[in-house]
Amino acid sequence: MIDVDKAISAAVKTGKVSFGAASAVQNAQTGKAKLIILASNCPEDVRGDVEHYSRLSNVPLMVYKGTSLDLAAVCGRPFSVSALSIREAGDSEILKLTETAEAEDSGGGNE
Repeated sequence: MIDVDKAISAAVKTGKVSFGAASAVQNAQTGKAKLIILASNCPEDVRGDVEHYSRLSNVPLMVYKGTSLDLAAVCGRPFSVSALSIREAGDSEILKLTETAEAEDSGGGNE
């Protein structure tokens, strides 16, 4: 299992990442992000917009279990981070999290 905190930290250090709710909505609208991460305490209006546009443009969305301050600490930023858009993962394995989640969702059923 991939450690989410380490994967996010590596993506911030080696990849192309943009911070903030406005850029997350914009990246979800244009489909330029490969993954969008929202903090658990992200405002509902922002969360709704990002979820809507990411569904439309098929951008994977992940909700981080910690708060925006926890996400900021993982990213090494001195300000709260409610949303994070990963445009290029760099040396991180963060995109493998979305692949494994999709594989588990479409794993077939015994129904």
